[in-house]
Amino acid sequence: MTTKSPGQSSPVRLLPLVLLGLAGFVAPLGTLLAAFDRDDPAGLVNLVGPMIAVSLMATGMVGAAMSARFRIGLSLALMSGGAMVAAVYALGIAPISGPASVLLALAVGSVSFAARGALFARSAGARGWWIAGFIVGGEAAMLITAYVSPKALPDWLIVLLPAQWTSIAVKTALLGIESRISVAALAALGGTAAATLLVWWLWPRRWPYTVMFTTWLGFSALVYHQPAPPLPPADQASSLHTAERVRANSTRA
Repeated sequence: MTTKSPGQSSPVRLLPLVLLGLAGFVAPLGTLLAAFDRDDPAGLVNLVGPMIAVSLMATGMVGAAMSARFRIGLSLALMSGGAMVAAVYALGIAPISGPASVLLALAVGSVSFAARGALFARSAGARGWWIAGFIVGGEAAMLITAYVSPKALPDWLIVLLPAQWTSIAVKTALLGIESRISVAALAALGGTAAATLLVWWLWPRRWPYTVMFTTWLGFSALVYHQPAPPLPPADQASSLHTAERVRANSTRA
């Protein structure tokens, strides 16, 4: 699928998109490495979900809005998300209990964010990526606030954020026993992506916005009332992953 704002026919400029992809990977990874330096395994594992969510959101939403192309936003999000997961595993920060579940979480989250970016490009034209960037900054700030001070923001507010849904889906996929994953979070991401693409498809009609906002609120309520499956404690997950890495290295040796 290709999206363009009305009257926009200029080719995609690659350099800004390449820089966006690098920033969307380097900034969240740098945040994780800073936490790693503090030698806090439990806290570090808890930060993995939000940082991967921010990476997907920044590259997928801003990339689609900047290029006015859904496919470019989707590709950037998948690449940055995949690189984040690979780095998290390589550094021994978190395990990958169910690779298929991780791929599913990354794919659905990427589609959802790229769909929002494509809508911003169509509805706001050249200003679309500014809107996307503002939303990314706001949701990222709320996720980090919730991480630093869990009781600072009410649960009903955090659960309204698609970035939080992505964080839940990614974390359960990475840390869950076997292939557990948050069905509610994935359903919310997929459902809102479909509603957002409906608005994109029918633009400039306004009535689909009612469908999109109703869908968003409904799935937010679903995530709120249907929590993710239970996970092992963060410190236990980190230590289990470390033990797995040690055993694997011993086997190769």
